[in-house]
Amino acid sequence: MPWSVPLTLHPIGVVHTPWKQPTGTPIQGAFRPDVEGEVVLTEELAPALHDLDGFSHAIVLYAFHRSEGYRTKVVPYLDDVERGLFATRAPRRPNPIGLTVVRILAVEGHRLRVAGVDMLDGTPVLDIKPYVPAMDRPDEVRIGWLERALAFGPCTTADDRFHEEDR
Repeated sequence: MPWSVPLTLHPIGVVHTPWKQPTGTPIQGAFRPDVEGEVVLTEELAPALHDLDGFSHAIVLYAFHRSEGYRTKVVPYLDDVERGLFATRAPRRPNPIGLTVVRILAVEGHRLRVAGVDMLDGTPVLDIKPYVPAMDRPDEVRIGWLERALAFGPCTTADDRFHEEDR
């Protein structure tokens, strides 16, 4: 690709959650806001968490470390129709990067206790950003095919569809 640039990402920490296997894991943290987890950063990054306790929520960017490959069309968890990959939040992606908005419970040294986790235990963390509604929540939104899917009550936990061999 002519627009490719070298890119190197290094995990800054790891997430500890109750979820050991993909199947049964919440597909979005918002569907299980009560489930707590902990983001453990490398100790030298402890000062980077300074002032984060003044925010109620944070965006955690992480690597889908157990996903391999991708397809350009997928049947997402909330639907039974094949959709374009970038119109979904499917974990198998060209760059396996995930994001979750979590509620901050406490900042303790190099540890961030959070709620609303949907990541697997041991997931590598790439970055943390404060959630700021004025910047992160647009006033007028459309949610495409998800509008119909969410009207019927969402599927809230992962099955094995993104962990099977390509069909």
